[in-house]
Order: sequence, then C-alpha cells, then structure tokens
Amino acid sequence: MTTIASHIVNAQGKVNGKRRQGPTFLMALPAVLFFGLFALVPLGGVLAISFMEWNILGSPSWVGTDNWDTVINDRPFTWRALTLTLIFVVGSYLFQAPIALLLGVFMAGQQKYRAFLSVLYFLPLLFSSVAVGLTFQSLLSPYYGISAALPFDWLPSDWLSNSDIVMYVMIFVVGWCFIPFHALLYQAGVRQIPADMYEAATIDGAGRVRQFFSITLPQLRYTIITSSTLMLVGSLTYFDLIFVLTGGQPQNAVRILPLDMYITGFSANNLGHASVIAVILVAIGLTMSLLLNKFSGSTKMESDKAGA
Repeated sequence: MTTIASHIVNAQGKVNGKRRQGPTFLMALPAVLFFGLFALVPLGGVLAISFMEWNILGSPSWVGTDNWDTVINDRPFTWRALTLTLIFVVGSYLFQAPIALLLGVFMAGQQKYRAFLSVLYFLPLLFSSVAVGLTFQSLLSPYYGISAALPFDWLPSDWLSNSDIVMYVMIFVVGWCFIPFHALLYQAGVRQIPADMYEAATIDGAGRVRQFFSITLPQLRYTIITSSTLMLVGSLTYFDLIFVLTGGQPQNAVRILPLDMYITGFSANNLGHASVIAVILVAIGLTMSLLLNKFSGSTKMESDKAGA
C-alpha cells in the first residue's frame, strides 16, 4: 500500500521528474471575475454616463466633457459639498477612532462582565439604518424627544433643524452605529498579543498606562491601519442614515457628496452630473486608501508576534 501511495503522489506531483506547477491563477479567477462583474463594469458604466446628458426618462445623448466642466467649474455647491464631506470624514474619524480603540481594549479582558457589556456594545451594529434614523428622529424631536422630556434649559430643542449643530449630531449618530464594529476589530487584535509581553512588562514595573502605550498600541498598528481605512473611506461614502434623518437639510448643512449625488441624480433627474460626482467620490476614496497604505508602511507586513 505504501508503494502504491508513493506512486500516486509521484504521478500527481511530478511530470518527467519535475514538480508540476499548478495553475495558481485559476484560484484567483472567480474573485477577479466577480470583482470585474460587480465593480469594474458598473464603474465603467458610470464613467460613460458622466459624459452624457440623461434625465432618466429619455435616451442618453453624448455631450463630451460638458458635465465635468459644469460640475467642477459652474456649480458652486460641488465645492461646498466636498468641504462638508471632508468635515464629516475628519469629524467621524476623530470621534470614532479613540472610542473604538478604548472599547476594544476594554472588551478584550476575560472577565464575565466585560463579555456581557461587549454584547450590549455590539447591538447598534445589528440595527438597520432606517430603524436607527427613525429612532433618533423621535429622540431628537423638539416636541416629544429628550429636550422635551428632560428639565434642562441648556439642551437645544432643534437638534435636526439647526444648521450650526446638525453636522455634529450626524457625526454622533453615525459613530454610535459603527463604533461597535471597529471596537470588535480592536478586541480581536488585542487578544492576539502574546500574554508574556505583558507579564514581562509587569515584572519590569510597567503600569497599565505604560503597557498600553508601549505594548498594546505598537502591536495594534496594522489593526489601526485597517480600521482607519474602513472608517475614513466608509465615512466618505456614507449616505442612508443622513438621508433618513435630514435629507441634507436644513440649508443643505449636511448635504455631503454621496447625498448630493443622490439628490442630483434622482431628485433633479440629472444622471450625467450625478455620475461625475460618483466618479469624483471613487477617485477620492481610492486615493485616500492608497495614501493610507503607503505612508503607514502596512505593505511591509512585519510580524507583530513576540520573537518573530
């Protein structure tokens, strides 16, 4: 039996005394096909429509670069929407990143009460954006929301109708939804850190704060890169919750680029201009991802494990 098995192995693994190299590209072919079908083909269609005039009802007609010239040069709101998008992206990151990191480190402990709290922290991620939007609409209502229920005069009653604070409200609500996901990433990352590193640091007299900055943060650098990329690019393309809560109002104070694209395409029936905005969003998101990976050094992929 051993001889027969060895002959089978030799026949499968070698041809004419040489090891046969399998067609490894076939393993990646399904993923490439799916990516091309569901990502590249639609993106190519959007790019083509950006050079056409189309109001959905009629037939598209070629107009060349007129749409691009109008959106970039003759449409001042494009730059306002871009500015609001950058404010939203930066604000969301500054709000979500530190809270998600601290929650993830906290949830990585083995105590039972931390496991129970982890379940509670994860609940917002299970709710749909529409459900969250309708809930916060009720909570922030000036008639029966928290401002009417709590006896605090300093609480504003116009949370969603005040153009000065509505952006901060959106940053909080979106952060409330997505902080659990990033905290889960950090929890998994912390649990991969070898325990003997903390034991050695404790023997050397390092406290919890020193261990956090000297061990936890350096060991989580690739998790931080992944979370930051998802957080920034995700905030750049976020749409549904803002649409449900405000529709971009008041005074277009939260009409960021994704929402502007939707309103331009499906409310104003101008798919040509909307496609230009979509291509701009893709270009910004791709550039942001590439810059994060380049300047973070994540492509080197050094091992984080002790002794590796």
